[in-house]
Amino acid sequence: MALPRKWDALMALRPDVAVISECANPEILAMKGIETTPENCLWMGKSEHKGLGLFSFNGYRLRRFEPFVPYFRFCLPAIVEGPKPFHLLGAWAQNANEGNTRKNQLGHLSRAMSRYAGFLGAAPSFIAGDLNNNTFWDKPGWRMNHNTMVSKAQKIGLVSAYHAMNDEAHGGETQPTHYWRDRTKDGPTYHIDYIFGPQDVVNNAKSFDVGTFEDWVGNKLSDHVPLVLEI
Repeated sequence: MALPRKWDALMALRPDVAVISECANPEILAMKGIETTPENCLWMGKSEHKGLGLFSFNGYRLRRFEPFVPYFRFCLPAIVEGPKPFHLLGAWAQNANEGNTRKNQLGHLSRAMSRYAGFLGAAPSFIAGDLNNNTFWDKPGWRMNHNTMVSKAQKIGLVSAYHAMNDEAHGGETQPTHYWRDRTKDGPTYHIDYIFGPQDVVNNAKSFDVGTFEDWVGNKLSDHVPLVLEI
């Protein structure tokens, strides 16, 4: 939330494309000094102050894939046009809302991946955002297990950039992305933000970085830190 307060820190990362959870809609952003156009900002949400935003910069343009299914909260498919075109499924996964449980229902992201399978298979594709899940929460037989999503991604040739480039297993991450509740280094921390991309693209990526506690949480910008993949 409060993207305008974090905008300068985001711009310092020099992103081509950014996936922002808990983001206000473009009209609210404009009132706070962030001007967007339909070509560089796509947004979905139920509250005008809190949804999912996709942003593009540096000659990249965004076009929402159609047919779009707004039922999947919050999973936003975008055709990214520019120097290195690709498809993007931005996500802010709402895994246990509105009566859903991890035990009995597939998450919105997993269902969106099935619904948009053709879209994800038609071009080099990425799935990125706050997925609110990790394999250390998985339970035998539960439908919303994170490993279910990981396996589904692997079947279409997508792997987590963090895990591939750091040679770490899901559930065994040494770098958190979310400093929950206390917002301190020694408080509860989780790895719940991800970038999944094509295996060959990830293998040949220039770099992958996880933001630091000091730059983002210590400075009171967010309880999450950014993931940055340069390809």
